[in-house]
Amino acid sequence: MGHIPIGNWYYLSFYNSKYMKKLNCIMLIDDNKDDNFFHERVIRKNNCAEKIISMESGKAALEYLRSETFESHSPPELIFLDINMPGMSGWEFLDEYDKLDQELKSKVIVTMLTTSDNPDDVAKAAALCPSPLKEFRTKPLTKEMLEEIIGRYF
Repeated sequence: MGHIPIGNWYYLSFYNSKYMKKLNCIMLIDDNKDDNFFHERVIRKNNCAEKIISMESGKAALEYLRSETFESHSPPELIFLDINMPGMSGWEFLDEYDKLDQELKSKVIVTMLTTSDNPDDVAKAAALCPSPLKEFRTKPLTKEMLEEIIGRYF
């Protein structure tokens, strides 16, 4: 559990959670309802997002990202993405996500959040970094992970 370093990334986090920035929107993409529920609770408990969008498939998330005009609210700033999902894996989602509008993608941090610590998955993630994937983390989402990711990118 925790952070799996990708390539030669190394950083120290001195971010104080008391001052964690509150994001407009975080999206969870995971077919496991229990994981989405738990991760939503962690985000809500730490008061780090105005809105949380839970999607149970990569296809549904892509439909949302493609169809949403974002006039009434902001697009997700942070996406937590699972790898192993039926229908469309996290890897397949990233392939399709990469085809989305560059302006939208430039405002979004995608973090792989998965139970996999398979070296092949870690190597594949490293090959995709820094774009479109920024981080590879193992479940569960924790307060410390949120602090590190939000402190690093926002």
